[in-house]
This record gives sequence, structure tokens and C-alpha cells, in this order.
Amino acid sequence: MLYSVKNGSLEISADTFGAELHSVRLDGKEYLWQCGDAWKRYAPVLFPFVCSPKDKSYKADGKVYKMKANHGFARDCEFEFVKADDNAVEFVLKDNDDTRSQYPYAFEFTVRYSVKGNSVTVENIVKNTDDRTMYFYLGGHPAFNCPMNEDEGFEDHYIEYEKDEHIVDGAGNLLEECAKVLDVTRKLFDNDAIIIDKPNSKAVSLKSRRSSHSVTVRYPQSECIAVWSPTGDDRAAFVCLEPWTSVPVYADDEFEDIEKKPHAISLPAGEIYSYSYEIEVR
Repeated sequence: MLYSVKNGSLEISADTFGAELHSVRLDGKEYLWQCGDAWKRYAPVLFPFVCSPKDKSYKADGKVYKMKANHGFARDCEFEFVKADDNAVEFVLKDNDDTRSQYPYAFEFTVRYSVKGNSVTVENIVKNTDDRTMYFYLGGHPAFNCPMNEDEGFEDHYIEYEKDEHIVDGAGNLLEECAKVLDVTRKLFDNDAIIIDKPNSKAVSLKSRRSSHSVTVRYPQSECIAVWSPTGDDRAAFVCLEPWTSVPVYADDEFEDIEKKPHAISLPAGEIYSYSYEIEVR
């Protein structure tokens, strides 16, 4: 079920299914990709994995578990609506028989969207309700319209990092040795996502060369930022700006046991982990 929040000229909507953001509109202009044949998502929440371990399989407490899908299960779960007001909407997912078949821990996972000015703050809050330490990865996957305007093309846009970055593609090919700007082209994504581990920047933007419209994602807590769009598909009129807590889980495939995966967040029993990022539209 969709819930909407409007504060001034900014309006958002989010669904109980996946606690997924479905719309970000400023002065009536939509900035979020509205699903479609090229990619049937809007802005999925990634938990308890970012991407997938090898064969979607891993061990916890010495037992083998297997994820049903990429990026964990949260994006395909029905969340419980908690509350909404003029500024925010909140959902929660609790462990159940289906999650425990893929992931053995007891938890409460809260997703909260709040609006102020022309920005949306996305909060992900994990509470360990188990009697042991739990391990997980966490991230966002919002897709933004590209082109941003009807009279623009996909390649009229560019990515701008807050600071100079060493940028390589998914195959390890060097794109920029020390630069802030990447031109958006279909070819840019031939080798999948552009992933920067431990970026210098704490913000990245999608901007148009033909208008003043832009989207900026600020990620003060993230240790990794990804930029992605499907390659070679002109129907994919979007670019994803993805803040992650760390590199994806497959980077830790050398360690089959989740307790040993170096980039997994470890959360002791009864503790809470809070992770947030901000989407600003202009």
C-alpha cells in the first residue's frame, strides 16, 4: 500500500512492499524512475546483503543458507506500516519464517523517509532482537530519471562527485585517474556499475548539461558508492546513485562464513544500527 507525504513543494510516496520509495516530486516534477520494462524497480532497499555472495550461498553458525534473490530479501518483503505525518512515513519488517529460512537472525528493520525543503532523508534502522551477534550489509538503490526533461537525451547528463576520485569500471578499467566528472553514456556501463570503495566524496550528483535540474545523494556514513544503469538499453531512462555501507558481499567471497566476512556489519544482541543518506532534488 502506498503512503504519501507532502511538505511544501516536495511530495514523496513509498510502498509497504519493500518499504520502497515510489516517487519524489518537487513542484510537480518527478525525479524518480517510474519502473518500466528496462528495470521493474524504483528505489529498492538492500538488506541483509548488497548484491549476492557466490551462488547466493553463505554460512552462519556453520550452517549453509541461500538467498532467494539478489540484494537480500527486504526489497521483496511486505513491511508493516508504522506511522505517517506531515514530514515522514515509517515502515518496519520483522523476521519471519521466510526470512529465517534465508537468514537465521531475529531482527526489526525500520525504514523511515522524512522530507524537509527539497530533500528526502532515508533512514535504515536495524535492531538485533536475537540473543547473539548478527551480521549484515546495507544500502540504497534509488533510480533517477535520465533524461530529466522531455527535450533532453540520456547523454546530455553527467555524474559529478564532490571530490576528485580514482574511477574504474566493473572490469577494473581505468576511466579517470583523478576527476570529479563522468559523462553519462550507454557505453559507460558496459562493464556493470561504477563502484568506488572508500570514496573521497560524501556526495554524488546526476546533472543535466541543458538545464539546471539535478539530483544529489549525500552519504556521510557510506564506505562505498555505486553508479549504475543497464547498458545498451535505450528504454532504461534512468541512472542509479547507490550508497552502500561497504563494498558488496561478493567482495568477501573468500570467507564463506558470514561471521568472518570483513565488510559485514556486526551488531551485538539487543543493539541498534542506524544508517542514513539524503536525496536532494533541484
